[in-house]
Amino acid sequence: MSFFDKILNNLPEVESPKQKRLAFKEKLKWTLITLVLFYILGLIPLYGLGQNALQQFEFLSVILGASFGSIISLGIGPIVTASIVLQLLNGSGIVKFDLSSHEGKQRFQGIQKLLSIGFIILEGAIYVSMGGLSPSAGIPASILIFQLFLGGVLIMFMDEVISKWGFGSGISLFIAAAVSQTVFMRVLNPLASPNNPSISSGALPALFQSLSRGLAQEAGLNLAHILATIFVFLVAVYTQSMKVEIPLSFGRIRGHGIRWPLNFFYTSNIPVILTAALIANVQLFARLLYNWGFPILGRFAGNSPVSGLASVLYAPRIVDSIITGSFSFSMIGQAIVYLMFFMGGAVLFSYFWVQTAGLDAKSQAKQIMSSGLQIPGFRKDQRVLERLLQRYIGPLTIMGGLAVGLLAAVADLTGAFGSGTGILLTVMIVYKLYEEIAQQHMMDMNPMMRRFMGG
Repeated sequence: MSFFDKILNNLPEVESPKQKRLAFKEKLKWTLITLVLFYILGLIPLYGLGQNALQQFEFLSVILGASFGSIISLGIGPIVTASIVLQLLNGSGIVKFDLSSHEGKQRFQGIQKLLSIGFIILEGAIYVSMGGLSPSAGIPASILIFQLFLGGVLIMFMDEVISKWGFGSGISLFIAAAVSQTVFMRVLNPLASPNNPSISSGALPALFQSLSRGLAQEAGLNLAHILATIFVFLVAVYTQSMKVEIPLSFGRIRGHGIRWPLNFFYTSNIPVILTAALIANVQLFARLLYNWGFPILGRFAGNSPVSGLASVLYAPRIVDSIITGSFSFSMIGQAIVYLMFFMGGAVLFSYFWVQTAGLDAKSQAKQIMSSGLQIPGFRKDQRVLERLLQRYIGPLTIMGGLAVGLLAAVADLTGAFGSGTGILLTVMIVYKLYEEIAQQHMMDMNPMMRRFMGG
């Protein structure tokens, strides 16, 4: 065994449960504990923090599951960045992993964890050294970097706890938690706005206040944001039900069979998470470089990029600009470029995820055959089943990636609360959790909970 393999095998990890199948109550317990811990960590400020230049990027913190200025200022950024790098390396063939074997999967996960730790240190150092999170006078920068490292490692292990002991994945849960908190506060918060103390921060109370005072533009903006949020939510819910069902039969039992579902969004929310996190990282580092005097990725006017890659990957608020009278035709070109990039990124990551997550036709055919199923009217042969699945999985990977990328980009352009991408992700995450719970735990949950779940 090489020295590198020894490092991978000795990385700290959360112990997997000894029993093959955890009970619903056990999974629910660990999911709630981790979620509460995530909210608590978001309230712990960094000791010795001076200027918090990242605070103006609150809309990006939602996608990264971060709370800038707290101990979890890095959020899921390093973990997602490590996943992006590894998938690109594996998908391009520069580094190849045998994901069909247990050893190959372990090596892939070990390298991903090692990369995550590396990016936690790197991003923490960049945030502090480039003035995003500046230490107070007399406080060494290393103190802030250590706290960011500690928070990043905690997020990494909390993600592992959810993956092994809870529902879904920690990354998805943290995004849903951050988006839900943001939407709740921005829609219903009755407290005064810091920019305009005479009007509430929440859009709903602010809408009624604006209407009562005859502030047409303020009322129009709040109403547009509320309607955009509802629109994105409804479209996301509707598209979740779109699927292709392949009829299969039990080889030994004639007349009995099932339908094997393949969702239209075949790779679920993963492409959106990776693409959105990539865009968020570009925006953050572009601003840090600009503040540092190196506008390599673009220049900024206020909080908005006006040139460079940061400007290309910025979603213009078209609805807001129409209401405020600041609309220009250049925004249409910027919106089209943003749409194309998001759709292209979603397709790319959809393809890579199918290869690395065992969702390809060969893996699915093997899983179906091991369950004793086969195609009615065809001989029981894995190659026949694989060819049939490939007819569906290939187009679903491309079309599903394009559709989810288009939906996420359009949602961002509408100016929905919590970012359109954030709402789309939250709906997809919650729906995925619902499906997982309904399939695996309908029989061992509380009767009242079972009725709520539709069982």
